[in-house]
Amino acid sequence: MTRQSNFSIIEAPSILGLKPTGVDCLPDALRKAGFYEKLAADFEARVAALEFNPQRDPQTHLLNAEGIATYSRSLSQVVEPVVRSGRFPIVLGGDCSILLGNLLALRRLGRYGLFFLDGHSDFCQPEADAFGEVASMDLAIATGRGPDIVSNINGLKPLVRDEDTVVFGDRDGEATEGYGDHNVRSTRIYTRNLEEVRQTGVKQAALEGLDWLMQKPLDGFWIHLDADVLDDAIMPAVDYRMPDGLSFAELIDVLQVLMASPKAIGINITIFNPKLDSDGTITQAFTQALVMGLTAH
Repeated sequence: MTRQSNFSIIEAPSILGLKPTGVDCLPDALRKAGFYEKLAADFEARVAALEFNPQRDPQTHLLNAEGIATYSRSLSQVVEPVVRSGRFPIVLGGDCSILLGNLLALRRLGRYGLFFLDGHSDFCQPEADAFGEVASMDLAIATGRGPDIVSNINGLKPLVRDEDTVVFGDRDGEATEGYGDHNVRSTRIYTRNLEEVRQTGVKQAALEGLDWLMQKPLDGFWIHLDADVLDDAIMPAVDYRMPDGLSFAELIDVLQVLMASPKAIGINITIFNPKLDSDGTITQAFTQALVMGLTAH
């Protein structure tokens, strides 16, 4: 099975949920590394980024809440027809707040799940977050937590149900407890942190997470991939670094498991910062792993 003739790339270089440090350069870096050609992917569109406002809103405690809601609507209008046509969208960020626009598109189409591959659980609450960055709380917002301006876009809260969500490979548990964040493990979300993934075996853990989703009456599921799910030793080009993480081989295994499912409907790739990759070697290794994970199964 291959989707190589079915990929459609959407560039979403928004940094509204983070800060203007370089993650908006992700699409350009992957393009230059041959990612588009190696996938034989069509280029669908580039959803232009909106201006970043560094002032935190005193009511929502968020940065760029209105801009993120607007951008999410614009992105969803590009993603939705791609999914309707039976193609497989690959949405290149940008920061993790672009997840909201992708899920908004799917929410209008039916009931979809989410496989969340991220070094962080992104389950912060605005009042507890030190910076007001939606990239640290996108999963909480997507599951209906947080200010309505971003969690209830177009009255479609939640964008994904707790029980239709898998969090996989996170390793920030101790840190988030210290910040007073929501506890993702106290919800109906299926969670397997990095330690648990390693205990089970990466491929088997991915199969078990996929099985959890397949037990639900879903029309399909979306894959969220934050580059910081990878080991800091091989992926230091991210803004919030943590030790440990998945190897490239382990990431390939997980993606191959997910892509083998006909219910896999699309993916977004976020947070990789090419400005922190001075010689381009990380970009090349990341590109190779993505291509192998998305096509070889």
